[in-house]
Amino acid sequence: MSLHRKGRAALVLALVAVVAMAFRVSWNALRDIAGAVGADDTAAMLYPFVVDGLMALALIATLVLADRDRTFALRVLGAYTVASLVLNYVHGLVPELHGRTVDWSRLADWDPANWALVLLATSLPVGSIYFGSDLVAKVLHHRPTPIPTASTNAEESTETDTKRSTADLAVSTPAPITPNVTVLPRPVAVGFLKSTLPAKPLPPVAPAPVASIERRAVAAESTRPRRATGRVPAVAKSPRPKRTPEQLLAEARAATADWPDAKVTAEGIRREVRTSPANARTLRDTLLAERAGAGVAG
Repeated sequence: MSLHRKGRAALVLALVAVVAMAFRVSWNALRDIAGAVGADDTAAMLYPFVVDGLMALALIATLVLADRDRTFALRVLGAYTVASLVLNYVHGLVPELHGRTVDWSRLADWDPANWALVLLATSLPVGSIYFGSDLVAKVLHHRPTPIPTASTNAEESTETDTKRSTADLAVSTPAPITPNVTVLPRPVAVGFLKSTLPAKPLPPVAPAPVASIERRAVAAESTRPRRATGRVPAVAKSPRPKRTPEQLLAEARAATADWPDAKVTAEGIRREVRTSPANARTLRDTLLAERAGAGVAG
């Protein structure tokens, strides 16, 4: 840890040394430029602090600020760096500036270039006041982002790992579904041609005397019919024997002997003969076919 701090301190000191030497090299050029645009000796001596000093201030602001404020500080740093580069370049192109023998406010032979250079040199102090004040205000009102705790870091890392592992899967595996198995009662076997006649009435049985029972509040019984849970007892089955198709046809002929053809329907036959709908349809077709054949023969 101490080696890491020493390395950072050495890096900062090296940066300060490089900036100081660069500032000293640029000193003469900026001082001569200031004298050429009409500054006195004192103003010319302070002029390099206006340009290169604001560059140092913008560099520090970029290390403190964040987001949009940091972008603004970088733009100020870049703009003043370009301006200092242009003025140093002009100082190198005009040898008269070195001995302070050039005419006042004459930095180039071509008038438009001279006007532009004079505007640049004279506007830098005003820009330093504006941009420097703005950067200082932003640094003073800047609130650093709170450092997250260890638990927050652990939760974020866990969430990141989960997302990565999910995204790395070629095909997402669905969660297992636990089936809810419900055992249903076995259906009651009912004969295909079994009659639905009601059972014979049983003789009444005299109730046995029982002791009085204390009345208590009980829940109301459901009126919903209960589902059969086993075989139908023999007592509940119809005592009528199973009829053959010939017997059913004979009963249907007798029941519909005086019916017109329009009345011979499956529902009417089913009610009269008391059979299943399928048998009733078969009987209807047979009776209608017999009547049609008898009509053709007659």
